[in-house]
Amino acid sequence: MRRKTGVILQYIIFLGGGIFLIWWQFHNMTPNQTVKFKSALAGADYRILIPIVFFALASHISRALRWKILLEPLGYKPSSFNTFCVTMVGYLANSFVPRLGEILKCTLLAKYEKIPVQKLIGTIVIERIFDIFCYFIFICFTVLIQYKLVGNFVKAEIATMVTGNTTLSLWATVLATIAIIIAAFLLFRFIFKKFASAKLLQQINNFITGLKEGIASIKKLQKIGWFLFYTLLIWSMYLLQIYIGFSAIEQVSHLGLNAACSVLTLATLAMILTPGGIGTFPTAIFLVLSLYKIDQSIGEAFGWLMWGTTTFIILFFGLLCLASLLFINRKKQTDIVLTQSSSIIK
Repeated sequence: MRRKTGVILQYIIFLGGGIFLIWWQFHNMTPNQTVKFKSALAGADYRILIPIVFFALASHISRALRWKILLEPLGYKPSSFNTFCVTMVGYLANSFVPRLGEILKCTLLAKYEKIPVQKLIGTIVIERIFDIFCYFIFICFTVLIQYKLVGNFVKAEIATMVTGNTTLSLWATVLATIAIIIAAFLLFRFIFKKFASAKLLQQINNFITGLKEGIASIKKLQKIGWFLFYTLLIWSMYLLQIYIGFSAIEQVSHLGLNAACSVLTLATLAMILTPGGIGTFPTAIFLVLSLYKIDQSIGEAFGWLMWGTTTFIILFFGLLCLASLLFINRKKQTDIVLTQSSSIIK
């Protein structure tokens, strides 16, 4: 009951934050900016969104195939269809409740491919750690290729943090968090040694063992070249969506790959902060585009256009994959039963 209440509260907080940002954006618009915003969307070339759909699907397919590679060292080879479908369903779930998608896609793949959930979660942990590492590299790359623009902005923000009154409280929070983690680790270690024979602790220990096996799969990768290729393809497709998307609105069509890198850097963070990036995604984009002297209303229009496109892709293909997943696997199970019955009769 407490867990459900916590999930609901988390959802309300994140969704509420996104809705507040939407209100804040439109509330702060002047009448002139509102006119520009509507004009930019009305004059957008929506044909440009067609290749963006294909780029988005290519990134999702690449992510599913990369996940398959992580599962192979564990001795499992799920079908590409099921892996892709549960990946899309995971994105769909994350659009409503943050992090629910990771749990749901592991549960579904475990059900249809007979893979232990804990091992799947272990591979997801590896994926997320690797994605964070790639994101950090991408941020560094973005700053390096346009140091004068983005670098000065970052330095100004860091200087504000250092000279501000919040520095001490920030360090105190970090140190307190580290102390709590260490204390919790020592406490759990003591409990597991003291009550090792308890049934519940044995079940938890088995889960942790499976989780470790999933995480250890990265050491046994046999297709590391393909793993890196799919990773590069994922980020390339993300970048191309924004770069090609610039062409949809005339006022930002002159922006190049440098600007696309900056937009992707902050837009990725926005997708993490609220369910599906609602509110934060358009806000992040117009803040970045303001560095390139783009009017706020135009930046917001482009942000909402890109957010609407990516959200539509997730909703449409997520629901389609969910229906396909249930239908195809149910049909597969029926065929297996019929085959077994025929063999028994013979």
